[in-house]
Amino acid sequence: MSEGYRSPQATDGADLFDSKTRTVVIVGAQWGDEGKGKLVDVLAERADWVVRYQGGANAGHTVQIGEKSFVLHQIPSGILHPGVRCAIGNGVVLDPETLFTEIDELIADGVDVQGRLYVSDRAHLVMPYHKLLDSMSSASREIGTTGRGIGPAYEDKIARRGVRVLDLRHPAQLRARVERGIAHANAQLAGFGVTERADLETTLAVLERITPRILPITEDVGLAVHRAIKSGASVLLEGAQGSMLDVDHGTYPFVTSSSTTCGGAAIGAGIAPSSIHAALGIVKAYTTRVGNGPLPTELEEPLASRIRELGNEFGATTGRPRRCGWFDSVVVRYATRVNGLTGIAVTKLDVLDTIDRIALCTGYRIDGDLHTEFPGDLVALENAEPQYEWLDGWQNSTADARSLADLPSAARAYLDRIESLVDAPITYVSVGTRRDQIIG
Repeated sequence: MSEGYRSPQATDGADLFDSKTRTVVIVGAQWGDEGKGKLVDVLAERADWVVRYQGGANAGHTVQIGEKSFVLHQIPSGILHPGVRCAIGNGVVLDPETLFTEIDELIADGVDVQGRLYVSDRAHLVMPYHKLLDSMSSASREIGTTGRGIGPAYEDKIARRGVRVLDLRHPAQLRARVERGIAHANAQLAGFGVTERADLETTLAVLERITPRILPITEDVGLAVHRAIKSGASVLLEGAQGSMLDVDHGTYPFVTSSSTTCGGAAIGAGIAPSSIHAALGIVKAYTTRVGNGPLPTELEEPLASRIRELGNEFGATTGRPRRCGWFDSVVVRYATRVNGLTGIAVTKLDVLDTIDRIALCTGYRIDGDLHTEFPGDLVALENAEPQYEWLDGWQNSTADARSLADLPSAARAYLDRIESLVDAPITYVSVGTRRDQIIG
């Protein structure tokens, strides 16, 4: 196993940052929900900045501190560390109403947000009509989106009819942009055969209400982060969803609307690709996904429900039950390649503590041929028969393990085999929801 494993006291991310490694991407290496929020929270103690670079309020990063659970949808997980500056980058589509709900909840819980949170002036806004479109679209229901308006907002961004945060500074320009967006949205709604319509004045009233709160925290985030990196600051770039939901590299069309892989981090934060020094991929010790689309190692009942209950596999944003499967090394090896992962963090190892036999997928049998690389062809993927190696479970709790030596030998063997299959070293292992339940 990787020499990156450290003592139980060394859980502050000190090894992640040094004089040569100052900017690190945290990226999901499966279908999302891998536990990125916890890893960012653990590592942010030594970071100066945490920047969210894509997605929107469809993400849900859960962080457990003591008995208190925080669910963050748009605000970077580093906000829970005093003194860490947090930014929402230009690659995010921002839902301003839920942003301020999130801010107010953090303040009510005693988290100091003042002067520590910045929003890119280039970030696009999720408008009320985007959510209306998402809820009425049959395509959204087929894919299984969260219905938060993320897809329609990205669609408007690419079609050059989006509304950016900086447009709030210019009321006349804002009105014209919103009017154009509403005209398009209402034409689509008519095509859906629904009678509900977006209203211009109502939409402008919403924007007028949030403008006095959002403009004071608006910044050129790309410039601010660039200057921070030049000054020697440590920066974590926090992604949402997972690599297999990337619009280019995921299981298209069952994907999200942004670039979830490491390549999207530089674009979404507004910095140069050469500024990124390392990429840490987060994976569960098994596999999950929410919504429709292929999941080659999906479990059958009753084991699927057992894993779901043990791992509390219900969406942090929607509450939807997640589909569960065995660990798929084909997926994670693919994610290692497309992200250039320099390390892997395995989360939720403790969920498997009571499972007597555990499978690892090492390849797919498709039309009689063995495939060890992930196919882009969904027809081939739907016909894929996973090829498994079976390992003994450990039948002992790992929740109190704080070093590699504390783990049962069968758990160490499981991690060793994962590491050998995915072409990246395992540098962290999470064995529970709390901050201190980590080996790294």
